[in-house]
Amino acid sequence: MTASTLVFDPFSEDFFTGPFATYRRMRDEAPVYYSRQYDFYALSRHDDVAAAFKDFETYSSSRGVTLEEIQSGKHAHQQSIIWMDPPEHRRMRSLVNKVFTPRAVGAQEAVVRQKIRHYLSRVDPDGFDLVADFSALFPVEVITTMLGVPEEHRQNVRIWLEISLARAPGRMSMSKAGLDAMTQTGLLYYNVIQQRRAEPQDDMISSLIAAEVERDDGSFARLDDVEIAGFCTLLGGAGAETVAKLLGTAAVVFSRHPDQWAALRADRSKIGAAVEEVLRYEGPVQYDCRYSMKDVHLHGTTIPAGSAVMLLGASANRDERAFTDARVRDNVIAALRCGLCEVTLWGKTWPPTFRGTEAVQHRLSPAARAFKVRARLQGPSPCSGRTSESFTDRNRALPQRLGVAARLRTGSFALRLTAGLRGSAPRLR
Repeated sequence: MTASTLVFDPFSEDFFTGPFATYRRMRDEAPVYYSRQYDFYALSRHDDVAAAFKDFETYSSSRGVTLEEIQSGKHAHQQSIIWMDPPEHRRMRSLVNKVFTPRAVGAQEAVVRQKIRHYLSRVDPDGFDLVADFSALFPVEVITTMLGVPEEHRQNVRIWLEISLARAPGRMSMSKAGLDAMTQTGLLYYNVIQQRRAEPQDDMISSLIAAEVERDDGSFARLDDVEIAGFCTLLGGAGAETVAKLLGTAAVVFSRHPDQWAALRADRSKIGAAVEEVLRYEGPVQYDCRYSMKDVHLHGTTIPAGSAVMLLGASANRDERAFTDARVRDNVIAALRCGLCEVTLWGKTWPPTFRGTEAVQHRLSPAARAFKVRARLQGPSPCSGRTSESFTDRNRALPQRLGVAARLRTGSFALRLTAGLRGSAPRLR
């Protein structure tokens, strides 16, 4: 029997439906994969991806963070830290750390709980779409409240982001509608920035206006409007998209593993570890792109300088070479979450962000997509109805480890509250 040709197409419907079988083949057969169709290289093993994320002198963000940007040579370097390498990246990130502190994050707990309760109060407890009716709605409310976006515009941030990230199968570049949506987002933040310059308030935009950052020449200066708008766009998108997809995925995973759902409901101290493990097992980001600054020789393949390199974090987090026993607690230390290996998350606990992602990956994860059927949070059976065979196969080896103390604020709050709803595990119908 002749083995099928290994094809990795991150813009295909097959990839969108379920990439993990392809990832496994890539790790085993082509740990340095080259796509002739799109002219990029891809790393899929945990050790290789982890090393690449840390080695900014070899794998740079400064030439773009999507295939389109890297290959066209066009990117808005001055607009966001995702197009920066250290030391510039560290300086700009430290600026945000000053206003995105654990104390500031902790102060949002009441807001998070209020938003969650608000949206849960509007759903039909007998059956509702978890993503469309809940998880897509409240995260953007939380992050835009922190930023200072007026209430009437908060859901627009999510809607415009979804439009800008949409890709038809086989399409790598942003559509005209996506460009228009990004323009609308920029104008929204620009207008809020002007309002806060005239009348500061207790929000993140006002704090960013008042803060100073060290420049390349050692001098200190305040951020301009474009830099602040870039931060807002990054934070607004990260805070909205990643948490929404985390919760959609978590519902599906726990519907397949009712014993783990029961463990969470019985001992909520395990919620933080459960969030961490869902992030590892099927996180909201599939891959990040980098630009090779020099030739790389790896696994018998040479990646030429000037190449686009895709770092498959989602594949790395399923690598049997790194996670030989998924139940071992220490495995959480090795997990790659959202491409942030060199630095910790802002505020240590919130939000899951990314230093550069290809837009196509921001569609719902395969697990969350499987949840487009109706969700039930009550009933005697933990799971019923038809399921995707590929999804079932992907979840057979779901890690059972729930013992590591960790916190991802919005995700933890949401799981804590939904775990307390009447009934047993989330149910599909």
